[in-house]
Amino acid sequence: MSQTVDRALSILPLLAQGPADLGQVAERLGVHKSTALRLLRTLHEHGLVYRQQDQRYRLGARLFALAQEAVENLDVREIAHSHLVALNDRCGHTVHLAVYEEQEVLYIDKVESRYPVRMYSRIGKPVAITVAAVAKLLLADLTEPERRVIAEKLDYPMYTSRSTPNAAAFLKELAVVREQGWATDLGGHEESINCVGAPIRGADGRVVAAMSVSAPNVVVTAEELLTLLPLVRRTAETISREYSGINRPKKV
Repeated sequence: MSQTVDRALSILPLLAQGPADLGQVAERLGVHKSTALRLLRTLHEHGLVYRQQDQRYRLGARLFALAQEAVENLDVREIAHSHLVALNDRCGHTVHLAVYEEQEVLYIDKVESRYPVRMYSRIGKPVAITVAAVAKLLLADLTEPERRVIAEKLDYPMYTSRSTPNAAAFLKELAVVREQGWATDLGGHEESINCVGAPIRGADGRVVAAMSVSAPNVVVTAEELLTLLPLVRRTAETISREYSGINRPKKV
């Protein structure tokens, strides 16, 4: 990267900490004020910085508009797919990716198990919101009032004896999922199917999608499936970093 571009880009994280005057910018960059002024003027012309009436500079509205546009055009499925395939290659089980839209949790990607026993889930199909691991992860990220409103509106079908029975139990489970950062469905939707999942986060730390690994009891026990949780979480963290462009410390 050229020195000029490097210096210009170094101004943006500086101003992200708050407005700064010409002297402060020059001092931080280690350059003469005339050089700093030239860089600031260029950034100002492109709307990336703005000069206030007190002669201090702050980040410009155009920068926020570009960031918002970039976020809106990010396709989490496109970013995640190769990682889901790699996870499937390692464990052999069904891998799902889901998002929360229009009061529903929907599967947006699926990599089939290599084993003969297959799951009937389909891309675009809503999940069983009160029991699915991906649903718990997505709803757990909402604020407490939002979680309560949603929980009180849901029906609680008893798919199996392990299904979530009511709003109080659901809210309690969401609180646990929010705290621990992962979720399970151990026979809650189908007696013979178990699932472990982890969240995918955007640059602001909010959950934008959730992924999971599912397998029937005839292939692997619930205890054995749970041993894959560190791998699932590492995969979700890798997708999160690629999606957000932020290098967060890995969680294990």
